[in-house]
Amino acid sequence: MSMEIVLISGMSGSGKSVALHALEDAGFYCVDNLPPELLQSFVELKLTHKDEKVAIAMDARSAQGLPQLPEQLARLEKQGLIPRMIFLDAGNSTLVRRFSETRRRHPLSPGSAATERQALEQDIEKERELLGTLRDRSVVVDTSDLKSSQLQSYIKQVIEAPEGQMTLMFQSFGFKHNMPADSDYVFDVRMLPNPHYEKDLRPLTGLDQPVADYLRNLPEVQQMQLDIQQFLERWLPLLARDHRSYVTVGIGCTGGQHRSVFLVEALAKHFEKTWPTVRRHRSLDFRGNFLQVSQQFLTTDTPPASH
Repeated sequence: MSMEIVLISGMSGSGKSVALHALEDAGFYCVDNLPPELLQSFVELKLTHKDEKVAIAMDARSAQGLPQLPEQLARLEKQGLIPRMIFLDAGNSTLVRRFSETRRRHPLSPGSAATERQALEQDIEKERELLGTLRDRSVVVDTSDLKSSQLQSYIKQVIEAPEGQMTLMFQSFGFKHNMPADSDYVFDVRMLPNPHYEKDLRPLTGLDQPVADYLRNLPEVQQMQLDIQQFLERWLPLLARDHRSYVTVGIGCTGGQHRSVFLVEALAKHFEKTWPTVRRHRSLDFRGNFLQVSQQFLTTDTPPASH
């Protein structure tokens, strides 16, 4: 019997409980803080119960067992059970603020919830080092600017992508809102003409037709899109061959409203014919224009040529 397994990990305070709630809503049997050394035994138990969807959270609370996780994962893979691995992250300042607001103790801190900021930052850096190998094997989601409802929507969209096929995640962002930590590749498009300086286009976004028409006809924009497409077309097959599950491509402009949004839409439309593709507009999240998923690939039986 096959089973869909999602392994949630990440930094303390990054939103793992919110992600688990989203997966529970999606029909997963969820367990939090499972000791890594019990992973295979737990999966075998759920197989006997004929459970089809299981989500497991592991993090620094099980620090002593984490070195055993690669061996546990290898055993599952030999059985044909390959977990989807999602790592939730956030900037240090965001994590410090969240711990300060909740007055909770960091799991690596021997002190109380009222740990001083410097000590808390040191604990966060220790945790990053401890979870580094796990992060490298996962799709990374930066939750720094996400509300709970947005993170839940994002998690649900990630698990809807086809299993066993590399998924492209295109996201626009504004450099003035900080560069996302979850991008594998980042392209800076701030040198392109900015619709912000066109009076009629300023209040619009790259999702609006007048902005799209304006940018689409600019030679510089056409060349930038072509350059990014050619780069990705050259290297995506090799990334897929290296068993990557997700590749996140960030496109950044000044405010994340016009140029980067347009290019994410254009690139996703180009690549969705051959790869499962997710689109996200970080700086538009608070406008209500959150995550869109390409459906064209999800409804076809034709796999990517190189995977």
